[in-house]
Amino acid sequence: MPGGDYIRLSVADTGVGMDAATQARAIEPFFSTKGVGKGTGLGLSMAHGLASQLGGALTIRSQLGVGTNVELWLPVSGAEPPAPAPRPIAAPSGARGVVMLVDDEEAVRFTTAQMLADLGYEVIEAASAGEALRQARLGCEFDLLVTDHLMPGMSGTDLAQELRNERPHLPVLLVSGYAEFEGVAPDLVRLAKPFIRDELAECLAEVDPAHNSRPTDT
Repeated sequence: MPGGDYIRLSVADTGVGMDAATQARAIEPFFSTKGVGKGTGLGLSMAHGLASQLGGALTIRSQLGVGTNVELWLPVSGAEPPAPAPRPIAAPSGARGVVMLVDDEEAVRFTTAQMLADLGYEVIEAASAGEALRQARLGCEFDLLVTDHLMPGMSGTDLAQELRNERPHLPVLLVSGYAEFEGVAPDLVRLAKPFIRDELAECLAEVDPAHNSRPTDT
């Protein structure tokens, strides 16, 4: 790293630790030692990318049976922080319609729901494909399905097929934290994690023709 002053944030545990092979891949996007539905393998990758973009670094020291220490190094800036921008006025609830959002990762589902709300959608959440199907068959009305692909039990692809059997013209956006979308129907629009709100909006515009014609401001 360049010379200068840095803030070092150190997080340590006394867990099982990592072997050399795991430690070498720890910041690789989508690499995870957990099973499907237990994590996306994006946490350390995103932290490493953020630190690098800011001119800092992320370091990892780990030993099997001892634990792990992760250090985030961030350069100190002498610039004055900008004045906070005025908060934009949120679009009225339902301005763009209702989205059924399905993801078994609570944190990812929360973040995506916030993005959808910022884009003017009303959001109905489900933690699994089975839960989404139950809500739909109990009469829950929605205009668009946004679903994770790989989830415990039924996948997002299978969920989309089940719902389209009952609602043939339902727009579907398939989201995945994995680089490959094996077994996904080619007619499904796909969005890879991690994504920002503008990328989500672009895919929604492709999936939902009415997206561009609906208002975004009050």
